[in-house]
Amino acid sequence: MPAFEALVDELERSYREAQERMSDPAVYGDRREAAEAGRRLKELEGAYQLAGEWRSVRADLADARGDGDLRELVPELEEELKLALVESDPADRKDVIVEVRQGVGGDEAALWAEDVFRMLNRYAERLGYRWETISLSPNDGGGIKEIVFAIKGDGAYSVFKWEGGTHRVQRVPQTESQGRIHTSTATVAVMPEAEEVEVEIDPSDLKVDVYRSSGPGGQSVNTTDSAVRVTHVPTGIVVSMQDERSQLQNRERALRVLRARLFERERERREAEMTDARRAQVGTGERAEKIRTYNYAEGRVTDHRIKLTQHRLDQILEGDLGSFTEALTSEDRRRALEAVAS
Repeated sequence: MPAFEALVDELERSYREAQERMSDPAVYGDRREAAEAGRRLKELEGAYQLAGEWRSVRADLADARGDGDLRELVPELEEELKLALVESDPADRKDVIVEVRQGVGGDEAALWAEDVFRMLNRYAERLGYRWETISLSPNDGGGIKEIVFAIKGDGAYSVFKWEGGTHRVQRVPQTESQGRIHTSTATVAVMPEAEEVEVEIDPSDLKVDVYRSSGPGGQSVNTTDSAVRVTHVPTGIVVSMQDERSQLQNRERALRVLRARLFERERERREAEMTDARRAQVGTGERAEKIRTYNYAEGRVTDHRIKLTQHRLDQILEGDLGSFTEALTSEDRRRALEAVAS
């Protein structure tokens, strides 16, 4: 009990600090700081109210000299409070930018990358989210080399963050005359979409090159230098856009993707600084990690992070990914609860 009471004390102290920060004129006058302070206060609100209930019930229990019903209520409130104290990812409610690229396997990997893209946008549609293509690089042999697209909807990042990683397929390619099974991969990167107020980019840190857009095979798409390549000099991140006919539109889209990449880079840096207990995750979160295998011969899909296998490949490729999302979220929450308890 003393350890739990110390946890409640710490929560109440954090809540008071958040309230004081909200009323600080220096914070109130800074749009970015005010948004962060408001988010933090809202995040603590539910747990703070539960803490008040817990203290009240304990006081009533002492006065009632061990009332049975009250005694049962205390552990229930403690369990609710532990759940409320599990820190949610501030990015969970954000829209996302997703990048799908062909991995190992040549033209078959490009076809698989297209299948993965289609699976993800169908999942988005099932959830009532909107999606839009930001840029597309097709593969000459069919499929896609790379596609960047946005998914918009409340909680999009909390759903699609579990799709980041290497998706491996085992199947017989259409071009395989001997009927041999090939293994190919596609990589997925999922980033919270950052607003300008969250990621300030110094224009002097940017190197912007313009060039003529080209389509498949190298032919010119138009006769103006509308394609844009933006290099963020401090980090070396490069984003190229050529899908729009306007140089200004391509520049805006490139900056949109650049902000998301810089935001994700900073998130990863902060997570790396946390202790193992604080950053308990399902898997390592590395994009190069093989997260899932899709085996066509057996109609099987296995998520390696939680050792979950399902024999309904067709439905999953049609975007029925909810069971994986729920299982991964539950495992992440379980580990986070263990961290709170310890």
